[in-house]
Amino acid sequence: MKRILAVLMLIMVLCGCGGEADEMGRAMALRKRLQQCTGCTFDAVVTADYGSATYTFSMNCSLDSEKNLSFIVTDPDTISGIKGVISKEGGKLTFEDTILAFEMLAEGQLTPVSAPWILVNSLCSGYISLCGTENDGMRIGIDDTYRDESFRIELWTDENDLPLRGEIIWQGRRILTVDVRNVVFV
Repeated sequence: MKRILAVLMLIMVLCGCGGEADEMGRAMALRKRLQQCTGCTFDAVVTADYGSATYTFSMNCSLDSEKNLSFIVTDPDTISGIKGVISKEGGKLTFEDTILAFEMLAEGQLTPVSAPWILVNSLCSGYISLCGTENDGMRIGIDDTYRDESFRIELWTDENDLPLRGEIIWQGRRILTVDVRNVVFV
């Protein structure tokens, strides 16, 4: 009887681990797809949470084969048309009569327009510490370091394992949220 119980418990443990392995495989497949793509486009709605106030804006984003992210702000109208490029080396904004002036987050380390690039960079190279099924998609937890500070990234995907939403958490507080739509890999 003890042997039967031991075998049953072993089977239950192994069945539980199989699900995690499948989800990790799916997360790693998404990472590989992103790492190997020659480009990707998507729309992003970014919300920056400063604690006392939140600011939301929309962007069209384009990722090249070197994982440099180009963007153009599309909403609100007051900052629409501002363009930029973000890479590992830094970022550059271009604008005519409009200035994009968001306060820095995480003690001066991040600007809200960098949120989509942070998600991409973390998915490509961060430590995947959590994978689970949520609704028809996945929830992926990533621990990453950016400029010597530890960030936690939470990423949700749809049923096709395409990114839907990402959150950047610093010192236990969500500081940036990115809702992702219209992802197209090239």
